[in-house]
Amino acid sequence: MSHHNTVFSQLLKLLPRHEFESLAKQHHSGRSFRTASRWSQFVTMAMAQLSGRSSLRDIVENISAQTHRLYHLGSVKLSRSNLSRINEAKPYSLYEALFEKLLKRCQSVAPQHNFRFKNPLYSLDASTIDLCLSVFPWADFRTTKGAIKLHVGLNHRGFFPEFVTITEGKDHDVTVGRTLNFPKGSIVAIDKAYNDYAWYKQLTDKGIFFVTRLKSNAKFKVICRREVLKDKGLSCDQTIEFTGAQTSKKCPTPLRRIGYRDPISGKRYVFLTNNFKLSAKTIADVYKARWQVELFFKWIKQNLKIKSFIGTSKNAVMTQIWIALCIYLLIAFLKFQSKLKKSMQQILRLLHLNLFEKRDLMALLRGEPHNEKPINIYQLALI
Repeated sequence: MSHHNTVFSQLLKLLPRHEFESLAKQHHSGRSFRTASRWSQFVTMAMAQLSGRSSLRDIVENISAQTHRLYHLGSVKLSRSNLSRINEAKPYSLYEALFEKLLKRCQSVAPQHNFRFKNPLYSLDASTIDLCLSVFPWADFRTTKGAIKLHVGLNHRGFFPEFVTITEGKDHDVTVGRTLNFPKGSIVAIDKAYNDYAWYKQLTDKGIFFVTRLKSNAKFKVICRREVLKDKGLSCDQTIEFTGAQTSKKCPTPLRRIGYRDPISGKRYVFLTNNFKLSAKTIADVYKARWQVELFFKWIKQNLKIKSFIGTSKNAVMTQIWIALCIYLLIAFLKFQSKLKKSMQQILRLLHLNLFEKRDLMALLRGEPHNEKPINIYQLALI
């Protein structure tokens, strides 16, 4: 029988150790470590994310049960005080930089999106992570409530988060949206929370297309009407100009207004875009695909630990979130590299159940049986 390291060890090998140590040196502050290290912190926190551990005691006790395997992971056992101290004091910027490294690797192997057009496609949205204000006083949101906000620009090539920003809960979605540098020619699907006519003009000037929903009280005049296929749920396809006193100044460029009725729910939508080349039905489908970013938030909140935190400082919270995002990219890279049709959920469950099993990782993902060495019954008889 061939020898294999643990599944966890094989997963961590997807992240070159020398790259991690180089980043750790760049983002180090304070005194040097005696026995602990940032790698040990990452291994411990990654194990917690992949195995669903929810408390500091639970994490340390679980990793203590695998002490004999830590050597092969290049890690050491961290006590509760050590792990807590590193999370509180050592800058989370290391894992933000690590996220960027893993992102580039995912971009190199990610599949294309499901539309025929070649433009890069993104869905932009934000999700609030609630915090207890008395425990996290730095996360001031409302009078009796704390929160931070996770802003994500989801690339539809593989559905991974390409643009990530974490802000205070009070920060408005569109404020962050204006700071993102989408590639020229890309299409960005956004909801009405990003309504900003001046930003629409800026995106148009940069050669970036957007698809959003038109506000019901928007004032405009119709310049041109085009025929639509009503059997596909389309009701109108128009070129419009805004006539409001302020909106006409902020966005003087002509835009495209598309009416669509969903055949399943019967709900009517009115879309606004600066793309005049794609068909009206494709524009409607692009906005419908924006739901993928909502599914991303749902998945990461249900499967990784970004709602309950083992530290109370801002640095500890940010460290936990950025490590969770790094784990998401590791699983995504594994999915892209294996070229299997298993979902992210299925891969995570396999890792959760077999994290410290000594078997081939790719064979595990392919569903091949675990070939264990047969037991010699005659040897057992002698015993």
